[in-house]
Amino acid sequence: MRTRVGSGLLAVDGYWRDSDGQGCGIVLRSTAKDEPTRRMRSLLFAWHHPSWYGTEIEEVEQDEGSELLVSPLMAVDYLSAPAHVHLLQVQWSERLQVFMELAERIRTLLLHGWFVPDYERWTERNRAWKPSIPEEEEAFHELWDGCLLKLRALNEEGAAASWLSETIEQLIVSDEEVGASWKRVSTAAGHSGLSYKSAVEEDWLVAIGLQKDNSPFRVALQLAEPDDQQGWHLRPALQHREGGPWLPIRLNEAESHYEAVPPQSDLNDGAAPAIPLEWEPMLEARLTKEHARWIGALPDWEDPNRPGRLRQELTEEEVWIFLEEASLRLLDAGCPVLLPGWWEAVRSRKLRLKAKMKSSTGSSEQPMFGLDQIVQFDWKLALGDVVMSEAEFMRLAEENRRLVKIGGEWVHLDPNDVDQIRHWMKRVGKRKGLSFRDVLEMHLRGGAPLDGGDEDGESLRAEVELNEHLASWLEQLQHTSQIPLVDKPEQFLGELRPYQQQGVSWLLFLRRFGLGGCLADDMGLGKTIQFMAYLAHVKENGLSSGSPSLLICPTSVIGNWEKELEKFAPTLRVVLHYGPKRDHGEALARSIEGADLVITSYSLAQLDEEDLSGVYWDALCLDEAQNIKNVYTKQSSAIRRLPAGHRIALTGTPMENRLTELWSIYDYINPGYLGSISEFRRAVVAPIERTRDEEIIAGLQRWVKPFMLRRVKKDPAIQLSLPDKNEAKTYISLTAEQGAVYENIVSDLLEKLDTLGPLQRRGLILATLTKLKQLCNHPGLLAGEKREAAWDIERSNKMLRLLEMVEEIAAEGERCLIFTQYVEMGLQLQRMLEEKLGLPVPYLHGGVPKVKRDEMISTFQDEEQPCCAFVLSLKAGGTGLNLTAANHVFHFDRWWNPAVENQATDRAFRIGQTRKVQVHKFVTLGTLEEKVDAMIERKQSLNEQVVGQSEQWITELSTDELKELFALRKSWLKN
Repeated sequence: MRTRVGSGLLAVDGYWRDSDGQGCGIVLRSTAKDEPTRRMRSLLFAWHHPSWYGTEIEEVEQDEGSELLVSPLMAVDYLSAPAHVHLLQVQWSERLQVFMELAERIRTLLLHGWFVPDYERWTERNRAWKPSIPEEEEAFHELWDGCLLKLRALNEEGAAASWLSETIEQLIVSDEEVGASWKRVSTAAGHSGLSYKSAVEEDWLVAIGLQKDNSPFRVALQLAEPDDQQGWHLRPALQHREGGPWLPIRLNEAESHYEAVPPQSDLNDGAAPAIPLEWEPMLEARLTKEHARWIGALPDWEDPNRPGRLRQELTEEEVWIFLEEASLRLLDAGCPVLLPGWWEAVRSRKLRLKAKMKSSTGSSEQPMFGLDQIVQFDWKLALGDVVMSEAEFMRLAEENRRLVKIGGEWVHLDPNDVDQIRHWMKRVGKRKGLSFRDVLEMHLRGGAPLDGGDEDGESLRAEVELNEHLASWLEQLQHTSQIPLVDKPEQFLGELRPYQQQGVSWLLFLRRFGLGGCLADDMGLGKTIQFMAYLAHVKENGLSSGSPSLLICPTSVIGNWEKELEKFAPTLRVVLHYGPKRDHGEALARSIEGADLVITSYSLAQLDEEDLSGVYWDALCLDEAQNIKNVYTKQSSAIRRLPAGHRIALTGTPMENRLTELWSIYDYINPGYLGSISEFRRAVVAPIERTRDEEIIAGLQRWVKPFMLRRVKKDPAIQLSLPDKNEAKTYISLTAEQGAVYENIVSDLLEKLDTLGPLQRRGLILATLTKLKQLCNHPGLLAGEKREAAWDIERSNKMLRLLEMVEEIAAEGERCLIFTQYVEMGLQLQRMLEEKLGLPVPYLHGGVPKVKRDEMISTFQDEEQPCCAFVLSLKAGGTGLNLTAANHVFHFDRWWNPAVENQATDRAFRIGQTRKVQVHKFVTLGTLEEKVDAMIERKQSLNEQVVGQSEQWITELSTDELKELFALRKSWLKN
């Protein structure tokens, strides 16, 4: 019949479609081929709210055209009461009219809960349901049967069963209350699939909780442990329907009746009661049913001598199969199973191989010295709280037992684990001892995998059990506060803050045991101070081996070390191994004889490796140790090869980008501690980079912690001992190029001074002064260079040192201000920092418009913006600004007026600043910068009179005084 659109008539046919991968439900289609499916959907479902007026009805494509697929649950709702456009006349096909009648019947079944699982059609993969109409509902019986007859006549007899089952399944998924009810039924049945069926449907319905069991007791199958009379065996156990203890029973074959088993397990407390008399008449029939259910789930376990009964006596291998597999199949079949109470704990235990340290190891009688020290131990094997000796384990391994009772406790021995441990002990475990490095790694990382590197957490592991001495020693290393504090050396002229005293004590504690350490304090916390105090203590207490210590540092800070040592530890004899005239071979040996410390640079440590390797250094210290972070450079390799009694690394950034950087520093301080680089990559780097496994990361943190002391300024304990503003001078040497040019400028000045009049003389002095200050910054500034190539950072140690310090500040997530007097210097610092840091660096000078100036300040103060450094002209940025986002201030070149410099510093150190402020004043060694700075220090109280007019006072000095002021210090000229 065709659809007459104009007259408002729509003819619709339909059929039931079983699930075929494209969904199941009622398919609706117009009998008119030219009727648009989308229009038909809007007309038919115009008033059907559950389908959101047709929008949730799926349109499917067929060869004949498109059709509408209505899901089973939606079809029940719609066809039992169609909700199409009111003025539309719909002509339903004969088949659809039968489906509409069926929809009403299914809706009634659902509303009344008249349905049960279909025993015949239920499978492990697909659940099935059927009607369960009460006998008293005769009228509905007739309606349902009549509907089935009509479907049979249409060859659609399978639609009723499929539609009902699919609707109930959809309800379980979509309706929260129905889903919760089904979950409770599944849980009560003791399994998820409800797939194994008993021989009798009634028993199956009882087992899955959908039919009431009227018997007064429940039955379970119990696995009983061996006793004096029999080995492992299976037996029934009874429990009252209302709960209570389980009552194991057995068949008394002599008297042909069942009796209670005397209690020998943890299932019952006290004496077992007798089987209640009212249970006995029904016991045989019930147990026969239960045996049938058990055999249905475990057909291979039927007793060949007693057909219809489950086997009772089990071998040890069968017990294992029952515990691991058969018990789960019984539970899936809805059969309660009682297993020994210890089983869940035992099955999850893995064998652990333990190296138990001998009690004397680490004591005063047998102290530890170095990571290569051999530690004596005994092998033990542990399963939970059960510990076996090596001999006991080997005996059990030969017997090939799976379940063994040791010391009153059952243990499970996995054959694969046993073989792995047995082979490993034969291959590795017979060594005379473990190195102290092995002991620390195994203890700190929670054991080592037996297969040599599998870190997935599944493999067996060898662990270590420290004795009391080693446990106490390691506790001190892991909690530095427990290390006894040493007194401040008398030869050290400074004060040690509490955390600095702790750092010195930690370094000396490591030295005592031949172990290196990485002092990784934040910049500004005084790593230099702590190492100087360490050296003073070693000398004062006669701890030195007789050889000097060696300090390797960046070229830019050699002068700073020299000045700091002169100030804080003047009794230490220091030798510089630096410059073109440095000693080699026997001359070097003679020059360092009797010295306490030799200082050299990283580049020279590589060039002079042969000379430096000829000395066994008392201590070897790397300042800015991140310089050896690249494992594969010649410089890094050369430094790691230098011989030393104690190795120390000083760095504020022990790891910047890669884990291998951490390995490089550790391989320097304690060679071999983290294994070879390839082992470290395989066992640590690769798993962490691949999965970010928190357990492996935590294991690495525990592994490295004992030999790294890391304190940050944010720690409350550190903050309490820091001043609000800490000023420090950073002394920097000239490069060879700067030194030569400096001498020429001074010579030229001195030649002309006595030939000029007062006014010309004053002008020449000021011009020379400016030249020398520019030269100390960078030769390019003096020459007025604009080419980028002329501003090579290697030409100025000041720029090198500034970059190193700003990089560390950026790594710590902090910010800094950098003041300079010269506009061109500021531009070059901005370019250099932006290029090296990869971050924007604003530069404020007198030529910056106010709008741009305000924008710079706002951006820098916004901590969400990516910014680390702010370069400022001293005149333009020295006053009137609030830049509290910074907590570091650099005076790249000196104004020589403390009041002016303090005003600049106060851009950061002012109200609103919540952090400690560190001020870094750069001073070039051997030049007029150092000499003027010393004069200011001596005459601080008179600074207004002496330097109140900036540099004008210098012009009034005599020729001899000027010569003394400008002359380059010879020791630095030599270097």
